[in-house]
Amino acid sequence: MLSEDILRAAIPAVLTEAHFPELPNYYKGKVRENYDLPDGRRILISTDRQSAFDKVLAAVPFKGQVLTQTARFWFEATADICPNHVLDYPDPNVVVGRKLEMLPVEVVVRDYLTGSTDTSIWTMYKSGKRTMYGLSFPDGLVKNDRLPETILTPTTKAVAAGGHDHPITPAEIVFQGLLTQAQWDEVADISLKLFARGREIAAKNGLILVDTKFEFGTDAAGRITLADEILTPDSSRYWTADTYPVRHVDGEEPESLDKEFLRLWIASRCDPYKDPIPDIPDDTLVDFSRRYIALYEGVTGKDFVAPPTGEPVKDRIRRNLAAYF
Repeated sequence: MLSEDILRAAIPAVLTEAHFPELPNYYKGKVRENYDLPDGRRILISTDRQSAFDKVLAAVPFKGQVLTQTARFWFEATADICPNHVLDYPDPNVVVGRKLEMLPVEVVVRDYLTGSTDTSIWTMYKSGKRTMYGLSFPDGLVKNDRLPETILTPTTKAVAAGGHDHPITPAEIVFQGLLTQAQWDEVADISLKLFARGREIAAKNGLILVDTKFEFGTDAAGRITLADEILTPDSSRYWTADTYPVRHVDGEEPESLDKEFLRLWIASRCDPYKDPIPDIPDDTLVDFSRRYIALYEGVTGKDFVAPPTGEPVKDRIRRNLAAYF
Protein backbone atom coordinates (compact mmCIF):
# COMPACT_ATOMS: atom_id res chain seq x y z
CA MET A 1 0.00 0.00 0.00
CA LEU A 2 1.33 3.42 -0.93
CA SER A 3 2.03 5.84 1.90
CA GLU A 4 -0.21 8.80 2.64
CA ASP A 5 2.63 11.13 1.66
CA ILE A 6 2.81 9.60 -1.82
CA LEU A 7 -0.97 9.81 -2.25
CA ARG A 8 -1.08 13.46 -1.16
CA ALA A 9 1.85 14.37 -3.38
CA ALA A 10 0.03 12.84 -6.35
CA ILE A 11 -3.07 15.06 -6.02
CA PRO A 12 -1.65 17.97 -8.09
CA ALA A 13 -0.51 15.51 -10.80
CA VAL A 14 -3.79 13.67 -11.36
CA LEU A 15 -4.84 12.97 -14.95
CA THR A 16 -7.91 15.12 -15.52
CA GLU A 17 -7.99 14.91 -19.33
CA ALA A 18 -6.43 12.82 -22.09
CA HIS A 19 -7.16 14.65 -25.32
CA PHE A 20 -4.60 13.93 -28.03
CA PRO A 21 -5.26 15.78 -31.30
CA GLU A 22 -3.00 13.25 -33.04
CA LEU A 23 -5.66 10.57 -32.57
CA PRO A 24 -8.93 10.45 -34.58
CA ASN A 25 -12.60 10.29 -33.58
CA TYR A 26 -12.30 11.63 -30.05
CA TYR A 27 -15.09 10.99 -27.54
CA LYS A 28 -15.02 12.14 -23.92
CA GLY A 29 -16.94 10.17 -21.33
CA LYS A 30 -17.30 10.83 -17.61
CA VAL A 31 -14.13 8.89 -16.77
CA ARG A 32 -12.68 7.55 -20.03
CA GLU A 33 -11.59 9.27 -23.20
CA ASN A 34 -11.92 7.18 -26.34
CA TYR A 35 -10.56 7.22 -29.87
CA ASP A 36 -11.84 5.08 -32.74
CA LEU A 37 -9.11 4.13 -35.20
CA PRO A 38 -9.91 3.54 -38.89
CA ASP A 39 -8.96 -0.15 -38.65
CA GLY A 40 -11.72 -0.97 -36.11
CA ARG A 41 -9.68 -0.63 -32.94
CA ARG A 42 -10.70 1.62 -30.05
CA ILE A 43 -8.30 3.30 -27.63
CA LEU A 44 -9.76 3.77 -24.13
CA ILE A 45 -7.82 5.96 -21.70
CA SER A 46 -8.88 5.90 -18.04
CA THR A 47 -8.39 9.29 -16.42
CA ASP A 48 -8.39 9.98 -12.69
CA ARG A 49 -11.76 11.74 -12.90
CA GLN A 50 -14.38 10.50 -10.46
CA SER A 51 -18.07 10.49 -11.29
CA ALA A 52 -21.11 9.81 -9.13
CA PHE A 53 -24.77 10.72 -9.46
CA ASP A 54 -24.14 11.31 -13.19
CA LYS A 55 -21.66 14.11 -12.45
CA VAL A 56 -17.89 14.45 -12.59
CA LEU A 57 -16.90 15.49 -9.08
CA ALA A 58 -13.13 15.37 -8.60
CA ALA A 59 -9.98 13.55 -9.58
CA VAL A 60 -8.49 10.78 -7.43
CA PRO A 61 -4.77 9.92 -7.34
CA PHE A 62 -3.91 6.83 -9.43
CA LYS A 63 -7.57 6.01 -10.06
CA GLY A 64 -7.21 5.54 -13.82
CA GLN A 65 -4.34 3.12 -13.36
CA VAL A 66 -6.23 1.18 -10.69
CA LEU A 67 -9.27 0.83 -12.95
CA THR A 68 -7.27 -0.34 -15.95
CA GLN A 69 -5.15 -2.83 -14.05
CA THR A 70 -8.06 -4.19 -12.00
CA ALA A 71 -10.13 -4.69 -15.14
CA ARG A 72 -7.16 -6.41 -16.79
CA PHE A 73 -7.00 -8.94 -13.95
CA TRP A 74 -10.71 -9.71 -14.32
CA PHE A 75 -10.72 -9.82 -18.12
CA GLU A 76 -7.96 -12.42 -17.95
CA ALA A 77 -9.65 -14.34 -15.12
CA THR A 78 -12.96 -14.61 -17.01
CA ALA A 79 -11.81 -15.09 -20.60
CA ASP A 80 -13.09 -18.68 -20.55
CA ILE A 81 -16.63 -17.47 -19.79
CA CYS A 82 -17.02 -14.74 -22.41
CA PRO A 83 -14.80 -13.13 -25.06
CA ASN A 84 -13.83 -9.54 -24.29
CA HIS A 85 -12.82 -6.55 -26.35
CA VAL A 86 -9.19 -6.29 -25.19
CA LEU A 87 -6.34 -6.38 -27.71
CA ASP A 88 -3.47 -4.66 -25.90
CA TYR A 89 -2.39 -2.67 -22.82
CA PRO A 90 0.18 -0.14 -24.14
CA ASP A 91 0.13 1.92 -20.92
CA PRO A 92 -1.01 1.45 -17.29
CA ASN A 93 -4.00 3.72 -18.01
CA VAL A 94 -4.82 2.49 -21.52
CA VAL A 95 -6.69 -0.37 -23.16
CA VAL A 96 -6.77 -0.95 -26.89
CA GLY A 97 -9.79 -3.01 -27.82
CA ARG A 98 -12.02 -4.04 -30.66
CA LYS A 99 -14.72 -1.54 -31.52
CA LEU A 100 -18.05 -3.23 -30.87
CA GLU A 101 -21.67 -2.59 -31.70
CA MET A 102 -22.75 -1.85 -28.14
CA LEU A 103 -25.95 -3.36 -26.77
CA PRO A 104 -28.34 -0.67 -25.49
CA VAL A 105 -28.76 -2.14 -21.99
CA GLU A 106 -26.49 -2.54 -19.00
CA VAL A 107 -26.84 -5.57 -16.75
CA VAL A 108 -26.47 -5.06 -13.01
CA VAL A 109 -26.10 -8.24 -10.96
CA ARG A 110 -26.88 -8.03 -7.24
CA ASP A 111 -26.53 -10.17 -4.13
CA TYR A 112 -27.55 -7.53 -1.56
CA LEU A 113 -30.29 -4.96 -0.95
CA THR A 114 -28.22 -1.79 -1.04
CA GLY A 115 -27.29 1.31 -2.99
CA SER A 116 -27.77 5.08 -2.96
CA THR A 117 -28.54 6.03 -6.59
CA ASP A 118 -31.95 6.39 -8.23
CA THR A 119 -31.65 2.98 -9.92
CA SER A 120 -30.54 1.06 -6.82
CA ILE A 121 -33.00 -1.39 -5.32
CA TRP A 122 -32.55 -0.04 -1.77
CA THR A 123 -33.46 3.51 -2.84
CA MET A 124 -36.63 2.24 -4.48
CA TYR A 125 -37.43 -0.24 -1.69
CA LYS A 126 -37.06 2.50 0.94
CA SER A 127 -39.54 4.64 -0.99
CA GLY A 128 -42.14 1.86 -0.73
CA LYS A 129 -41.72 -0.03 -3.97
CA ARG A 130 -41.98 -3.81 -3.69
CA THR A 131 -41.87 -4.67 -7.39
CA MET A 132 -38.69 -3.63 -9.17
CA TYR A 133 -37.14 -4.77 -12.43
CA GLY A 134 -39.96 -7.26 -12.77
CA LEU A 135 -39.08 -8.84 -9.42
CA SER A 136 -41.11 -8.91 -6.17
CA PHE A 137 -39.60 -8.13 -2.77
CA PRO A 138 -41.18 -8.88 0.64
CA ASP A 139 -41.79 -6.35 3.37
CA GLY A 140 -39.48 -6.16 6.36
CA LEU A 141 -36.09 -6.04 4.66
CA VAL A 142 -33.40 -3.62 5.83
CA LYS A 143 -30.51 -2.02 4.02
CA ASN A 144 -27.60 -4.31 3.18
CA ASP A 145 -29.57 -7.53 3.72
CA ARG A 146 -28.37 -10.38 1.57
CA LEU A 147 -30.99 -11.30 -1.02
CA PRO A 148 -32.41 -14.84 -1.14
CA GLU A 149 -30.82 -15.29 -4.56
CA THR A 150 -28.68 -13.42 -7.06
CA ILE A 151 -30.79 -11.11 -9.21
CA LEU A 152 -30.44 -9.21 -12.49
CA THR A 153 -31.55 -5.58 -12.61
CA PRO A 154 -30.95 -4.23 -16.13
CA THR A 155 -31.06 -0.56 -17.08
CA THR A 156 -31.25 1.32 -20.33
CA LYS A 157 -28.08 3.20 -21.19
CA ALA A 158 -28.09 6.99 -21.01
CA VAL A 159 -27.65 8.39 -24.50
CA ALA A 160 -26.72 12.01 -23.77
CA ALA A 161 -23.84 13.13 -21.59
CA GLY A 162 -25.16 13.64 -18.06
CA GLY A 163 -28.23 11.55 -18.85
CA HIS A 164 -29.70 8.98 -16.51
CA ASP A 165 -29.94 5.23 -16.82
CA HIS A 166 -33.47 3.92 -16.31
CA PRO A 167 -34.68 0.64 -14.79
CA ILE A 168 -36.20 -1.82 -17.23
CA THR A 169 -37.45 -5.41 -17.01
CA PRO A 170 -36.23 -8.28 -19.18
CA ALA A 171 -39.70 -8.55 -20.72
CA GLU A 172 -39.61 -4.85 -21.64
CA ILE A 173 -36.15 -5.23 -23.16
CA VAL A 174 -37.46 -7.85 -25.57
CA PHE A 175 -40.84 -6.16 -26.17
CA GLN A 176 -39.16 -2.86 -27.06
CA GLY A 177 -36.78 -4.61 -29.43
CA LEU A 178 -33.67 -3.56 -27.52
CA LEU A 179 -32.50 -7.18 -27.57
CA THR A 180 -33.94 -10.36 -28.98
CA GLN A 181 -35.03 -13.01 -26.51
CA ALA A 182 -32.02 -15.11 -27.50
CA GLN A 183 -29.66 -12.18 -26.92
CA TRP A 184 -31.15 -11.42 -23.52
CA ASP A 185 -30.98 -15.07 -22.48
CA GLU A 186 -27.31 -15.22 -23.47
CA VAL A 187 -26.42 -11.93 -21.80
CA ALA A 188 -28.24 -12.96 -18.61
CA ASP A 189 -26.50 -16.34 -18.49
CA ILE A 190 -23.06 -14.81 -19.10
CA SER A 191 -23.65 -12.09 -16.49
CA LEU A 192 -24.55 -14.60 -13.79
CA LYS A 193 -21.49 -16.73 -14.61
CA LEU A 194 -19.18 -13.69 -14.56
CA PHE A 195 -20.62 -12.58 -11.24
CA ALA A 196 -20.21 -16.06 -9.75
CA ARG A 197 -16.55 -16.11 -10.79
CA GLY A 198 -16.02 -12.65 -9.31
CA ARG A 199 -17.79 -13.58 -6.07
CA GLU A 200 -15.68 -16.73 -5.72
CA ILE A 201 -12.33 -14.99 -6.22
CA ALA A 202 -13.33 -12.05 -4.03
CA ALA A 203 -14.38 -14.38 -1.21
CA LYS A 204 -10.99 -16.12 -1.30
CA ASN A 205 -9.44 -12.73 -0.67
CA GLY A 206 -11.67 -11.69 2.23
CA LEU A 207 -14.01 -9.55 0.13
CA ILE A 208 -17.74 -9.59 -0.63
CA LEU A 209 -18.71 -8.78 -4.20
CA VAL A 210 -21.98 -6.99 -3.52
CA ASP A 211 -23.09 -6.06 -7.01
CA THR A 212 -21.62 -5.10 -10.38
CA LYS A 213 -22.46 -3.73 -13.80
CA PHE A 214 -21.63 -5.39 -17.12
CA GLU A 215 -21.72 -3.89 -20.59
CA PHE A 216 -21.73 -5.96 -23.76
CA GLY A 217 -21.48 -5.47 -27.48
CA THR A 218 -21.33 -7.64 -30.56
CA ASP A 219 -18.21 -8.07 -32.66
CA ALA A 220 -18.02 -8.27 -36.44
CA ALA A 221 -19.13 -11.89 -36.31
CA GLY A 222 -22.14 -11.08 -34.11
CA ARG A 223 -20.68 -12.67 -30.95
CA ILE A 224 -21.70 -11.27 -27.57
CA THR A 225 -18.52 -9.65 -26.24
CA LEU A 226 -17.70 -8.12 -22.87
CA ALA A 227 -16.78 -4.44 -23.14
CA ASP A 228 -15.82 -1.34 -21.15
CA GLU A 229 -14.57 -2.50 -17.74
CA ILE A 230 -15.30 -5.46 -15.48
CA LEU A 231 -15.54 -5.82 -11.70
CA THR A 232 -13.67 -2.60 -10.94
CA PRO A 233 -14.41 -0.41 -7.90
CA ASP A 234 -16.14 2.02 -10.29
CA SER A 235 -18.53 -0.59 -11.70
CA SER A 236 -18.96 -2.73 -8.58
CA ARG A 237 -19.48 -2.64 -4.83
CA TYR A 238 -17.08 -4.53 -2.59
CA TRP A 239 -17.22 -4.92 1.18
CA THR A 240 -14.57 -6.33 3.47
CA ALA A 241 -16.05 -9.62 4.60
CA ASP A 242 -14.95 -9.40 8.22
CA THR A 243 -16.72 -6.08 8.79
CA TYR A 244 -20.07 -7.04 7.30
CA PRO A 245 -21.76 -9.23 9.98
CA VAL A 246 -21.23 -6.99 13.03
CA ARG A 247 -21.81 -3.73 11.20
CA HIS A 248 -24.97 -5.05 9.58
CA VAL A 249 -26.41 -6.13 12.95
CA ASP A 250 -25.56 -2.67 14.34
CA GLY A 251 -27.17 -0.91 11.38
CA GLU A 252 -23.87 0.50 10.20
CA GLU A 253 -22.43 0.55 6.68
CA PRO A 254 -19.90 -2.20 5.92
CA GLU A 255 -16.38 -1.09 5.10
CA SER A 256 -16.40 -0.53 1.34
CA LEU A 257 -13.60 -0.49 -1.22
CA ASP A 258 -15.47 1.23 -4.05
CA LYS A 259 -17.06 4.52 -4.99
CA GLU A 260 -20.04 3.99 -2.69
CA PHE A 261 -17.78 5.54 -0.05
CA LEU A 262 -17.89 8.82 -1.98
CA ARG A 263 -21.60 8.53 -2.82
CA LEU A 264 -22.42 8.22 0.88
CA TRP A 265 -20.07 11.07 1.77
CA ILE A 266 -21.89 13.33 -0.69
CA ALA A 267 -25.41 12.12 0.13
CA SER A 268 -24.83 12.88 3.84
CA ARG A 269 -24.12 16.51 2.93
CA CYS A 270 -26.64 17.34 0.20
CA ASP A 271 -29.24 16.00 -2.18
CA PRO A 272 -26.88 15.06 -5.02
CA TYR A 273 -29.63 15.23 -7.65
CA LYS A 274 -30.79 18.75 -6.66
CA ASP A 275 -28.12 20.57 -4.68
CA PRO A 276 -24.61 21.73 -5.61
CA ILE A 277 -22.00 19.12 -4.72
CA PRO A 278 -19.65 20.34 -1.97
CA ASP A 279 -15.93 20.53 -2.61
CA ILE A 280 -14.23 17.26 -1.77
CA PRO A 281 -11.28 17.80 0.61
CA ASP A 282 -7.86 16.27 0.05
CA ASP A 283 -8.26 13.98 3.08
CA THR A 284 -11.31 12.38 1.44
CA LEU A 285 -9.53 12.02 -1.91
CA VAL A 286 -6.60 10.31 -0.19
CA ASP A 287 -8.96 7.97 1.65
CA PHE A 288 -10.75 7.24 -1.61
CA SER A 289 -7.47 6.47 -3.42
CA ARG A 290 -6.36 4.22 -0.58
CA ARG A 291 -9.59 2.19 -0.85
CA TYR A 292 -9.24 1.73 -4.60
CA ILE A 293 -5.64 0.61 -4.26
CA ALA A 294 -6.58 -1.74 -1.40
CA LEU A 295 -9.23 -3.29 -3.64
CA TYR A 296 -6.72 -3.82 -6.44
CA GLU A 297 -4.20 -5.39 -4.09
CA GLY A 298 -6.84 -7.50 -2.33
CA VAL A 299 -8.29 -8.89 -5.55
CA THR A 300 -5.07 -9.48 -7.48
CA GLY A 301 -2.68 -10.35 -4.66
CA LYS A 302 -0.17 -7.91 -6.18
CA ASP A 303 1.34 -4.72 -4.81
CA PHE A 304 0.19 -1.58 -6.57
CA VAL A 305 3.17 0.10 -8.22
CA ALA A 306 2.93 3.84 -8.67
CA PRO A 307 4.46 5.25 -11.85
CA PRO A 308 7.85 6.96 -11.55
CA THR A 309 7.65 10.61 -10.60
CA GLY A 310 9.02 13.22 -12.95
CA GLU A 311 7.10 12.45 -16.15
CA PRO A 312 3.51 13.73 -16.26
CA VAL A 313 1.00 10.94 -16.81
CA LYS A 314 -0.32 12.50 -20.01
CA ASP A 315 3.20 12.74 -21.44
CA ARG A 316 3.83 9.10 -20.61
CA ILE A 317 0.58 8.05 -22.28
CA ARG A 318 1.45 10.09 -25.40
CA ARG A 319 4.84 8.37 -25.54
CA ASN A 320 3.33 4.90 -25.12
CA LEU A 321 0.68 5.59 -27.77
CA ALA A 322 3.13 6.95 -30.36
CA ALA A 323 2.68 3.85 -32.52
CA TYR A 324 -1.04 4.63 -32.84
CA PHE A 325 -0.66 8.24 -34.01
